[in-house]
Amino acid sequence: MINHFCKKPLWEVSRRLAAVASGKEAAELVITHANLVNVCTREILEDVSVAVTEGRIALVGDASHCIGENTQVVDAQRKYLAPGFMDGHIHVESSMMGAGEYAKAVIPHGTIGIYMDPHEICNVLGLEGVNCLLEDAARTPLKTMLTTPSCVPAVPGFEDTGSHIGPEDVEKTMAWDSCVGLGEMMNFPGVLSAAEETHAIVGNTLKAGKIVTGHYSLPENGKGLNGYIASGVRCCHESTRAEDALWKMRLGMYAMFREGSAWHDLKEVVKSITEHQVDSRFAVLISDDLHPHTLISQGHLDHIVRRAVEEGVDPITAIQMVTINCAQCFQMDHELGSIAPGKCADMVLLDNLESLRVEKVWIDGSLTAENGKIVGEYAPYTYPQWATNSIHIKDEITPETFRLQARQEKVSPDGSVTVRAIEVIPARVGDYERQVKLSVKNGLLESDVKQDVLKTVVFERHHNTGKKGFGFVKGFGIRSGAMASTVAHDAHNLLVIGTNDEDMALAANTLIRCGGGMCAVQNGRVLGKVALPIAGLMGERPMEEMAEEVARLEEAWKEIGCTMPSPFMTMALIPLACLPELRLTDRGLVDCTKFSFTEIEV
Repeated sequence: MINHFCKKPLWEVSRRLAAVASGKEAAELVITHANLVNVCTREILEDVSVAVTEGRIALVGDASHCIGENTQVVDAQRKYLAPGFMDGHIHVESSMMGAGEYAKAVIPHGTIGIYMDPHEICNVLGLEGVNCLLEDAARTPLKTMLTTPSCVPAVPGFEDTGSHIGPEDVEKTMAWDSCVGLGEMMNFPGVLSAAEETHAIVGNTLKAGKIVTGHYSLPENGKGLNGYIASGVRCCHESTRAEDALWKMRLGMYAMFREGSAWHDLKEVVKSITEHQVDSRFAVLISDDLHPHTLISQGHLDHIVRRAVEEGVDPITAIQMVTINCAQCFQMDHELGSIAPGKCADMVLLDNLESLRVEKVWIDGSLTAENGKIVGEYAPYTYPQWATNSIHIKDEITPETFRLQARQEKVSPDGSVTVRAIEVIPARVGDYERQVKLSVKNGLLESDVKQDVLKTVVFERHHNTGKKGFGFVKGFGIRSGAMASTVAHDAHNLLVIGTNDEDMALAANTLIRCGGGMCAVQNGRVLGKVALPIAGLMGERPMEEMAEEVARLEEAWKEIGCTMPSPFMTMALIPLACLPELRLTDRGLVDCTKFSFTEIEV
């Protein structure tokens, strides 16, 4: 695969690299007295020097003969020099920041590259929105590698999105310099049923010689998983059980261990390597989704590496899982993922292998961050007006909009109706279908706070269709008030949950007025709000300001009764019809074990 993510292609600078390595020419940068984390051989090489020129590594070893009059020499003081970290699966939009602000947030934590799946903005604004993210990222040194969104919509026929991506669109993007593969193929039912369009999307990626990334969320390791991998899917980040991750690796699939703001799967799935005598080469650490306050308080891949070490992974192995393993997954290890001659000079200097604190970051041989701060300034980027005008609700939303009539033939003699409810699981992506008995009041079905059952509505917000789906959710612990969000995977329609119709209407209208975002209200008062006018997904302010707003919003959640971690990320998955067991879209309730619509009333 041609790598468009180094400062200069290898063929253009090979003569210069050889000349520097042999001492005929001086290096631009030499790092001396480093303890090198060699991810190729899983060992520490003590007191090593690294010579860099033209953005690439010329020599690893004794570099004294590479130093000239104009060579910059950095004494590593026996600290640990490792390859720069790469996130193998990330949705930048979930940081609530544009790609440029996201880059400024993660580079100081040792992240030099990301494999971005922008299917959030693509569901709203199509490939034009994806291009906006790429343009925003291009003003920074972060290597932003595109995996083209594969499932827009996520599961066809079950939701309404702002855009559609077909095989021809995928084929077109495979020629983009930024594109390295296909984003997570969530439509595993389409893969396993041999659906023509789904396999055309996968096929156009394979035909271009690029990587198909996956999403296989079923706890099944037999014929389904085998068929999914056989179709050409190379990796999957959806394992929540150790045995699932282990079998994926056994079948030659890269198992991506997720540790994000809300999805804390690492503790369990890492047992696939810590409790078994297996090679870890097919294990990759990823974040998937991170909120701005997580980036500030904990970090990015540096934090996830530390978490892996806490769970019993050897530090060098953990570093391999964000460097060479990730590069090999995307067949880019010939240029990325290790500190070796000819490779891109992407490096991080760590204080030690216990705290793993990142002191310096080089990308293509240039110092880009030091002691937690970005070095230098980046040009500004402004998203176009059409990208900040994406909320299109057909009808005025009032309290009456949320009235839900009970079907009289379903009402029991005691005046109750048994309904299907979505029970969310804190810090997990799955949910459960529960059956709950609700009392009918004046012919209406209402929330029942005592049972922790809340009315939920999803409004189509892309094409003024007026569609809306009703359901009930359980597990948030809300005592009074309502929450709304236009971050509602993956169609990102307007999602509203609440204890009463008046607060639900206020929450919905609050987001319509600000162009999208997230909010919590109670008793006619807005307690917390994060405005996300870019596609209804991202804000226009720096990370610190976004983090403050998110922190205030989380306090508002606690005020109305919810104590789960990153509750808005859990809430945002309620409409995602490719995850078991029960979901709600603008078209209605979806049984995600049978992939069919179902009724609210049992």
